[in-house]
Amino acid sequence: MDKIEKLLRKISKQDRQRLLELIEKLIHRETKGLNIAKIKTTDFYRLRAGRFRIIFHYNQTEIIVDSIKQRDKKTYKQL
Repeated sequence: MDKIEKLLRKISKQDRQRLLELIEKLIHRETKGLNIAKIKTTDFYRLRAGRFRIIFHYNQTEIIVDSIKQRDKKTYKQL
């Protein structure tokens, strides 16, 4: 089981549903109104969803979700 699955199992059903809806919008490139920003000095982007951060990058024609984390001091350190 990877870290994303583990986090999705631990969080509340409401948070899980909201995160999955945002990922679905991201995959279908419906980014209007989403809080997306490029992370400095990397090729990664983050999507802010309340206290959670969805870290992803573009790979030619597809979007790859690298991690979903709760925001803390170490959220962007390991990129």
